[in-house]
Order: sequence, then structure tokens, then C-alpha cells
Amino acid sequence: MRQAIIQYKGDAAGILCQYDDGSFRFRYDDAWFQHPQKPAVSLTLPKSQQQYDSQHLFACFHNMLPEGDNREVLCRRFRIDLDDDFGLLLLVSENDSIGALRLKRIPS
Repeated sequence: MRQAIIQYKGDAAGILCQYDDGSFRFRYDDAWFQHPQKPAVSLTLPKSQQQYDSQHLFACFHNMLPEGDNREVLCRRFRIDLDDDFGLLLLVSENDSIGALRLKRIPS
């Protein structure tokens, strides 16, 4: 299992996990979920639920990934499998992301 803290404008909003079977879970942090002024991290992950499960990387996180030649160059340089979306997401979102969301790897 691999995990990352999802930060929204620098504050911990939740945790994203990838399980050994390749499935994903996003769970809002308790304090974030209960605070009425804290927004959802995405329209596809509304705060109407505290936990979401998926067989694929959630769209809001997948959209943060580089594509095409940029993806190939980064994967080759950092020895990440081209199909390892979560590994690539951890690399780029911690160092080079645009927008309010960042991921911070939780060491296993």
C-alpha cells in the first residue's frame, strides 16, 4: 500500500491510498470534513461523503499527471513505470504542481 496526504492550499484535506490490488481510496481528514468552510478538493469528490473508493485513480488526481513526451521523460529519468500513475503523481505533485492540490508521500 502507498499513501499520500492531500494538501489543499497547504492544509491537510485527506489521504489518498493505493492498495496492493491497484485500487484507490480517498478519505477526507475528520477535521476538514467537519469544518463547514473547508471546500471539497474536487467536484468529483464532494464533501457529502467522507470516503471514496475506486478501481482507478480519481479523475481530479489523474488530471495532475503529465502527458506524452513529458511523461515519458520523467518516467525514464526517475525510473518510474509508464503505467505507474500513483508513483508519477507523487513525484510531480510534490514538486511541480499547478493549483491548490499537492500530495505529500507518507513513508511506508
